[in-house]
Amino acid sequence: MQLLLALFGFAAITLVTPGPNNMMLLASGANFGYRPTIPHLFGVSIGFGLMVMLVGMGLMTLFELFPPLQTVLKGVSVVFLVWLAWKIAHAAAPGGDGTARPARPISFLQASAFQWVNPKAWTMALTAIAAYAPERNLAAVALVAAMFLVLNLFSGSLWMLLGREARRLLSNPKRLTVFNWTMATLLLATLVPVLFA
Repeated sequence: MQLLLALFGFAAITLVTPGPNNMMLLASGANFGYRPTIPHLFGVSIGFGLMVMLVGMGLMTLFELFPPLQTVLKGVSVVFLVWLAWKIAHAAAPGGDGTARPARPISFLQASAFQWVNPKAWTMALTAIAAYAPERNLAAVALVAAMFLVLNLFSGSLWMLLGREARRLLSNPKRLTVFNWTMATLLLATLVPVLFA
């Protein structure tokens, strides 16, 4: 029971703190609203749950056998997060000025795929398996993955609701621009632990 409570605490704290997923859910909630962002939320939750499962079932061993893979992953993650920050900074409100195709929220598949280049997700998955399923048996790994999947739905919903509520303040295009640039900057700030670890 103590191990389960410890896992719950670890998952809850790591999921609710700011990171790439939460910054993107907040920005999407503000730019598109809660309901259009739901596929993004499910993509994050299910994608990360699957990632934890696969890490526990063998991917972790690859990193132990081939440490240079971590450097490659770090490089890909940095490039992808910089691109995402640029996209967020230049996002326009739905319906925009009509000169370009309207922006859309991230899809389920895009959010799921993003987990594989999200440095915080990798750190969380590797740490959770090492700490709470070190023997890497199927039941223990499945429990860790399920805990993250369920808690991710709640945590992500909170960030989306916060974004949706901020939307009222962001009806002014100038304020929306400032918000989007702030979210892009915060997303880039999540790279600091990756670059200096």
